[in-house]
Amino acid sequence: MSASDSNGRPVATNRKALRDYLVLRRIEAGVSLKGSEVKSIRQGQITLTGGFARFEGRNLVLHVNIAPYQCGGAFNHESDRPRNLLLHRREMTRLAIELDQKGLTLVPLSCYFKRGIVKIELGLCRGKRHADRRDQIKRRTAEIEAARASARRR
Repeated sequence: MSASDSNGRPVATNRKALRDYLVLRRIEAGVSLKGSEVKSIRQGQITLTGGFARFEGRNLVLHVNIAPYQCGGAFNHESDRPRNLLLHRREMTRLAIELDQKGLTLVPLSCYFKRGIVKIELGLCRGKRHADRRDQIKRRTAEIEAARASARRR
């Protein structure tokens, strides 16, 4: 077991998604992958930024970029092919209803190994507006200033 397998430590994270979207709910899903894709993910060669998940027919499909495995040769994979996500049928129908009714989107937040199996953490997200981001920055700076003021008083 390599260091990236240890107890769900993220191999890759999508920090840009947390800045641009308001995450309403987090969902853990398995991913249907080829062997060379798993080897490439173990090396950290996955890019979640700009990735998304959507329903294509009855399947939930993930669109992210996994770089080709360095030692793959002729048996390598396509870097941006769609990959099926593995969820229970009940979870998939619930997600489909939420995505249709509320105008939300599924964004990959992180990728990690859990007991040797690749897992993707998806976020059911709503896009932030520019004013929302400004409010968040103001709130964060106010919290930092309050913490500094209380530290000075001690």
